Amino acid sequence: MDRVTRREFLKKAGAAGAMLGLMPMEGCATIPVSTLIDPPTAEDQNRLVAWTNALSASGTTRGSSSVAAAAAAVGVMAIGTPYEAFTLEKYLKQGGDAAAREPLALSLTKFDCVTLVESALGVARMGLQGVTPFWERFGAEVERMRYRGGVRGGYASRLHYFSEWITDGARRGLVRDLGEELGGVADVRPLRFMTEHRDSYPGLKNDSVFKKIAEMERSLDSRPRHVVPTDAIASISDRIQSGDVLAFATSIAGLDVSHAAFAYRDGGGVLRVLHAPLSGGSVEISKLTLSDYVRAIRRSTGILVARPLG
Repeated sequence: MDRVTRREFLKKAGAAGAMLGLMPMEGCATIPVSTLIDPPTAEDQNRLVAWTNALSASGTTRGSSSVAAAAAAVGVMAIGTPYEAFTLEKYLKQGGDAAAREPLALSLTKFDCVTLVESALGVARMGLQGVTPFWERFGAEVERMRYRGGVRGGYASRLHYFSEWITDGARRGLVRDLGEELGGVADVRPLRFMTEHRDSYPGLKNDSVFKKIAEMERSLDSRPRHVVPTDAIASISDRIQSGDVLAFATSIAGLDVSHAAFAYRDGGGVLRVLHAPLSGGSVEISKLTLSDYVRAIRRSTGILVARPLG
C-alpha cells in the first residue's frame, strides 16, 4: 500500500492530501532488531517509553473506548513529527527480494499516513496492556496489523489496499468496520490499481509476486467497501469517536482509498482529522472539520470508518 508511484499518481490526479504508501499478543514472538529496516534511534526508544508512560499516567487507556482514545492521544503526542514516504519500500530500493520475508519497518520519528495509524495503535495497545515498552513488542503489535492474518511473509503478504487492512483487522478482532452501520454505500468496483500500474511497483517486478498480488486483488471482488458518502458525513459525525480510523475513498479507477487518518474531536467537540499529510509535511490536526476536509479532496467519494478494538 505504501507505494511511491501510487502517491505520485494520486498527487497528479489531484487527490489533495496525503497518500497511502495500512492482537492480543498471542503468537507474537519478539522480532530480532536485525530484521528491521531502520533499527530504533535513541529518540525512537525515548518516544516509545515516554508515550506509553504518558498513557498510563493520564488514565487515557481506561474505559470502553480505550484503544481509540489512547491512539488519538498518541497521535496528538506525535504532532509535528515529519512525514516521510516510502519507508516500507526501502528494502526493495536497496536490492531486497520481494518474494522473501519482508523486513519490518518501524519508526516513531517519521510517518506516512498509514504508518502513523499503525504506530499510534501499536503504542496505544501496549499502554493498555501495561507491558514493558520494548521496541520488539511494539514491532509485534505493528506486524499483526500490517500483514494479512497477522503473518509477515513476502511483499504480497502486506495489506496493500487499506480497505483490506480494515476487513482483515475486523475478521481478527482488531477493529470493527462501521461502514455499513453508519449507512455506507457498497463500493463494488474491482481493485486492480497495483497490477494495472505494475511498472510503478518495484515489488511487482518479480513474476511470482505479481501473480500473488493479482490473485489477492481478485479475491477482494467479493468484499465490497461500505463508503459513507461525502454529503452524509455531517449527519453521522456524532457517531464517530476520537481515535476511529478513517480512510478516504476515491473515484480513481482500481483504487479504494487515497489517505488514512484518525478522527479527532477537539476540546469544543468539533470533529477534525488527525493525520500525517503528504502536503503538510508533518503530523497535524486539520483546521477543517472532517466533513469539510473530505469535500476539499478532489475525487473523494466519502469515508470508510473502523473503530479500534483491544
